[in-house]
Amino acid sequence: MESLRLIVFKSALDLGTRVDEYLLNRYGYSRSDGHSFIVPIKENFFEDGHLKVEILDSIRGKDLFLITDIGNYSVTYTMHGFVNHTSPNDLMMELKDGIGACNYHAKHLNVVMPLLYAGRQHRRNTRENLMCGMNLRELDALAKIKSLITFDAHDQGVEHAVSHMEFDNFYATNTILDYFIDDLSIDELRNIVFVAPDNGATGRRNVYLNSFNSRFINREAGSFVKQRDYNHLVNGKYPVIRHDYSGLQDLHGFTAIVSDDMISSGGSMFDVIDELNKRGVSRVYLITTYALFTRGIDMFEDYYRSGKFQGLYTTNLSYIPPEFLGCEWLHVCDCSRELANIIYNIHNDLSISGILNDKSEPIRKLENKFRGL
Repeated sequence: MESLRLIVFKSALDLGTRVDEYLLNRYGYSRSDGHSFIVPIKENFFEDGHLKVEILDSIRGKDLFLITDIGNYSVTYTMHGFVNHTSPNDLMMELKDGIGACNYHAKHLNVVMPLLYAGRQHRRNTRENLMCGMNLRELDALAKIKSLITFDAHDQGVEHAVSHMEFDNFYATNTILDYFIDDLSIDELRNIVFVAPDNGATGRRNVYLNSFNSRFINREAGSFVKQRDYNHLVNGKYPVIRHDYSGLQDLHGFTAIVSDDMISSGGSMFDVIDELNKRGVSRVYLITTYALFTRGIDMFEDYYRSGKFQGLYTTNLSYIPPEFLGCEWLHVCDCSRELANIIYNIHNDLSISGILNDKSEPIRKLENKFRGL
């Protein structure tokens, strides 16, 4: 087989297995014949809280891609008799231990971390550490790491923390739109307002706006500005006290698409939904790369049942509890094929610019849908 190999941690087992399947098909292999690019490993969590990763097969001379999901809190371990769920810190240490376990035998190491560790600690507002940049510098200092692959980094500027390894930041836009355009009717697509829930999301809003550059669609753009109370910290955040909207005020007959990199608890997103409904939108759809649901989904259920929003589109790039997957309003878009193509191109030293920049497919799909093809 090729020199390509995958190390898939428990946190990313489902995604890694799907990626393996696509790569096997691409190379003409079959899992039923006993083939797999996945290297067997053993992940040990000891009772005192320490962990150790063991590589159970030879990796000498291989081009390794280590796949982790630092947002997966479903993995558990026992420490001093207490059952703990893995945190991003646990999984980051596990990744580093796995890198060390490779012990310079591999030809190249590539880290696949779709949800970037400490991605929201990307700038200093007060006496705080720039944890994202510090962690990237630590990985950059490991000479064998060729590239870090992530999706929808909260701030692309964190790439300036590294100088040796490649920092490849991809977007799941085309994959999400593939599902989204199939699901929506022509009436829903005819008049669309693309909405940024805050200033930081305007770039992502524009990506979706440009992907709907079709003569059949009436497009508008809008933005919310959050005003926060910086005198009080509540649950690790400064609470939003109001949202100010900039854009077309009368949105009757429009389908609103609200896009952001992640939805955490959803608190501020519900305010955005309420404000859009006040302006008369016919439908509201949310698009986010990472739906973290840190406070569960009860509020999302309530808003959906009351008709305040019609659906949320997200990816399988980070963990979503299985019991959430049956919700009518939740649409999880499988990005494993896109990730497999990225790994294939990087392994074979092929260009990735097409994967990074291609906006033609959504436009083509929209044109065909309106033509009835």
